[in-house]
Amino acid sequence: MPSSPLPPLRCPVCGAALNVRGGPGDAARKALVCGSGHGFDAAKQGYFNLLVGKGTVFEADTAGMVAARFAFLDGGHYRPLADAVAAAVAPGISPGEPFTVLDSGTGTGHYLRVVLDEVQRRTASYAAVALDISKFALRRAARLNPEAISLACDVWQPLPVADAAVDAITVIFAPRNAAEFARVLRPGGRLVVVTPRAGHLAAVAAQAGMLSIEDDKDARLAESLSPHFAAESTRDLDILMMLTPGELADLAFMGPAGHHLDRTAIAAKIGSGGVSTQVEARFRITVFRPARSAP
Repeated sequence: MPSSPLPPLRCPVCGAALNVRGGPGDAARKALVCGSGHGFDAAKQGYFNLLVGKGTVFEADTAGMVAARFAFLDGGHYRPLADAVAAAVAPGISPGEPFTVLDSGTGTGHYLRVVLDEVQRRTASYAAVALDISKFALRRAARLNPEAISLACDVWQPLPVADAAVDAITVIFAPRNAAEFARVLRPGGRLVVVTPRAGHLAAVAAQAGMLSIEDDKDARLAESLSPHFAAESTRDLDILMMLTPGELADLAFMGPAGHHLDRTAIAAKIGSGGVSTQVEARFRITVFRPARSAP
């Protein structure tokens, strides 16, 4: 359960407001319930499963993929990216004023952790929502970010968040539902999107079975968010890393390649021997504003 105030949530079945049932010290009975009687019990790891209906079309990250991502991110290799995301969110925070952030596709929660640390430096009144479809990811995210309400849901369905309820949305290598993001974001809020740039991990991508970066990715990103959002600013970030064979295997396995290759196969493609490899990660951090409030 989050240790900060619960943001305005809505039932994925009927759209009514969701509230917490169960008080402090009553973790086994905690649930999110609506006035129509729909209830969603808390998992013992601290997240709530709001997946309803026929389920998602997306393949959730496996326990192994999540473990690889946790190990890699916990090693601090992408910490400069997390800092850049927090810096992109920060201008929207007014000191001492309430602030709510939504991390869509939160994964293990490492990026949200850094964003929340920045939020806490600027205001004591804040709330956070972390969304993902992988229960394995949410188990780790809920432990890393106890302030947030962690929810299993499909971002291509209506989000379980009230209209105009959040001040910032972060999306890091995750799907983007422009219409729903526009609905839940307050006027003047910001959408921070991270995408890889051409040449991202080029030194190992081909041999590890990782997907290549399309040349028209920026144009497709803008098109996917139009007409709801307009780009306000863009920052490119390059991170040069020296990675061991084990770290390279984690890096490859934690992404889409993990859905069709196992870690042993990836490690065999990369090779061993204990020699570190220089790898460059190339990112683009784009801040979008709602079209109705963009300059």
